Amino acid sequence: MSIFQDRMIRAAKLDANLYEEVEADKSAMGQAMGVVVLSSVASGIASFSILGVGGLLMGTVAALIGWYVWAFITYFIGTKLLPEPQTSADQGELLRTIGFSSSPGVIRILGIIPGLYWLVSIVASVWMLVAMVIAVRQALDYSNTLRAVGVCFIGWVIQAIFSALMFSILGQP
Repeated sequence: MSIFQDRMIRAAKLDANLYEEVEADKSAMGQAMGVVVLSSVASGIASFSILGVGGLLMGTVAALIGWYVWAFITYFIGTKLLPEPQTSADQGELLRTIGFSSSPGVIRILGIIPGLYWLVSIVASVWMLVAMVIAVRQALDYSNTLRAVGVCFIGWVIQAIFSALMFSILGQP
């Protein structure tokens, strides 16, 4: 098994050590972006089953943009608004860990199976949220998980509002 596959599996298993590993590994940025792209394409493929080619394209692009917005907001909230005294992270560290927290999103491809789209989407979203909380806790060196939950939740709300505005302007995927 390749290092990339192993890291994705460990990320999906919510292995806190994996998030520490990719936080410290500056060469893992390409892998982290690869995870985000795979997860986004899986979302697009699942959207194809509901909305056709337009769903494939819009689902993929929406997932990529949504991830980026959420990651940027999370970095700002976690390092500027709600840091702990020991919080020390740059954007790269957080992007790498958050990128790998998208690993569970690859299961969204199963949403192409008739009748499973919404169930798979919900399971993947919750799983990715839990992974992101662990990623944020590790990358920002938080001493407790509750702060990471708060940072991720605030970021998610802002990202959801942004996505709703984007979809209202561009049309629903």
